[in-house]
Amino acid sequence: MNLNTRGMINYLLLPVSGVFYLLSVLRKWLYRVNFFQVQKFKYPVIVVGNITVGGTGKTPIVIALAQYFKQQGRQVGIVSRGYGGTHNQGSLLVNKDTNVHLSGDEPLLIALQTELPVMVNKNRAKAVKDLINQCQVDLIISDDGLQHYKMDRDVEIAVIDFTRRFGNGFFLPAGPLRESTIRLKSVDFVINNAGGLRAGEFSTELALKMFVNVKTGEEKLLDYFKGQYCHGVAGIGHPQRFFDVLIGLGINLELHIFADHYAYQQSDLAFEGNHPILMTAKDCVKCRQFANNQMWYLQVEADLSDDFFKKLDAKL
Repeated sequence: MNLNTRGMINYLLLPVSGVFYLLSVLRKWLYRVNFFQVQKFKYPVIVVGNITVGGTGKTPIVIALAQYFKQQGRQVGIVSRGYGGTHNQGSLLVNKDTNVHLSGDEPLLIALQTELPVMVNKNRAKAVKDLINQCQVDLIISDDGLQHYKMDRDVEIAVIDFTRRFGNGFFLPAGPLRESTIRLKSVDFVINNAGGLRAGEFSTELALKMFVNVKTGEEKLLDYFKGQYCHGVAGIGHPQRFFDVLIGLGINLELHIFADHYAYQQSDLAFEGNHPILMTAKDCVKCRQFANNQMWYLQVEADLSDDFFKKLDAKL
């Protein structure tokens, strides 16, 4: 089912979407009136989330924020639910040696790229508490969790995808919305990940850095694969965005789309011919154990404006 269009199935699911919407509003109200307890913390928490399902490019923004505050001398920690991971009881402190199948791809990627403590727990409030108790942190960033109202927060950042924005405008399961678009009026910052800014939104784009060999760590310039026939592999929320980047670099691409958070096996990437395999950094962390010399990932960074960081600092 396509959540960006309004087909027959989408309309048939509207009654279920209505129930989902009413329950989400009730749940939020119960936290607001303190029927459900909100856990507060002695250090500030920044939440980077969205109001839709599917990839909006949150993880590069989380990494950019973590690196920014790390450079400012803050002791930063990150919390995550660990989507796609098998860990399901208590908190898991993620480091570079953590099994990706246990932690999930995004927590391990964040830990590798920031070299900061990452705590995984389905209960993000408990993850924050354990992160504070076990690590020397004075600032916490939550990867997703905008709707995890049990976790108190000081700053809310909502990320939206420019090309899809809010899909067909329906709530789950008929559409991609977790909350009403009115929710964006209550967050502190709205980041648009590709342009077409509307009033009050901040822009970010992925700055392309280089290709990195998954097995050897060898680095190549962005034009290295230009004109070559390559396999493009993506198991992310919006794979076409990644493929468009590769095509824009002049690469002759054969597309291989996998489900978001897909757990790769060696056989999944056993393509005919000895052509380069290009993937995202999020995909490559799940292929390190069986990587060969033909596997490369595209290193990118979220480019956020000085004005955004200035206003974020002021908010904190």
